[in-house]
Amino acid sequence: MIVNSDFKPAWWLPGPHLQTLWPNIIRPRPRVALTRERIELPDGDFLDLDWAPQRNGPVVLILHGLEGSSKSGYAAGILKALASRDFQAVLMHARGTSGEPNRLARAYHAGQTEDMAHVVTLLQQRYPDRKLAAVGYSLGGNALLKWLGETGEKNALDCAVAVSVPFRLADAHKRLQKGFSRMYQRHLMGKMKQAVRRKQYYKDYPLDIAAVEKLVTFREFDDMVTAPLNGFDGVDDYYRRSSSRQYLAGISRPTLIIHATDDPFMFEDTVPGLDELSRHITFEASPKGGHVGFVAGRIPFVANYWLEHRVPEWLGAIITETT
Repeated sequence: MIVNSDFKPAWWLPGPHLQTLWPNIIRPRPRVALTRERIELPDGDFLDLDWAPQRNGPVVLILHGLEGSSKSGYAAGILKALASRDFQAVLMHARGTSGEPNRLARAYHAGQTEDMAHVVTLLQQRYPDRKLAAVGYSLGGNALLKWLGETGEKNALDCAVAVSVPFRLADAHKRLQKGFSRMYQRHLMGKMKQAVRRKQYYKDYPLDIAAVEKLVTFREFDDMVTAPLNGFDGVDDYYRRSSSRQYLAGISRPTLIIHATDDPFMFEDTVPGLDELSRHITFEASPKGGHVGFVAGRIPFVANYWLEHRVPEWLGAIITETT
């Protein structure tokens, strides 16, 4: 079902760009004590998990967005918020995003689901008597929804939340070519090139680093880097197969999708229609909020990060219903 969000943006942060930029640039990073754990993967690579302080409640896996990490403001904020409500929160760094390059030539992409599946299996084994949920932001939310739809009734999660999801990756590329949104692309492209640059001394690394440095758009990067390293037949094949929108009807776990209509990373018609949503999805739409923004607050410069209230609130309610 599609419902209207009760989010009310801070009047002193009008427009999608201020909503998007404030929590990422102005906000001091929330302080939360994290414990790092390295997980070895079957293919010889590794993942780093950052654990919030130990709690006795349901386990919640956090999936960050493109080039994010536990240092991202939204990630640190939700880790702290969940821990304060007795959830056991843990963030999974995608390959190569924890501060150390991963071992393989490939890193991560928008449709990669095998790593989160591996971690969820690990969490099931460690906490067999606890409820298990996941929260994905942006690119992490896309992969989460894709995995939920692919696995259907076999999925191990009890519930999930996805925030600011680029449901059609080709649309996101086109939107980030327009207006001020080009600045987000420029910033993220710089981080993505830097990640490739760190691997230039790997033995038999298959990419031409000098050619990668000349790339300007996500589409160029995904065509030269993401698609070939991950076995896709070019950028269009990657976007088509990795976009989550086509998988939504297959989701069989209670899932909350939070979306702002003014998200500067996508077009208004990027979002799915009611006929594309499974009956287990609640699509919570807000006219305002930007991309992973949703900053409220009536007093100037005193921000209220609405997602850090709404996400734990919804998880708590759903888990109570299913207990």
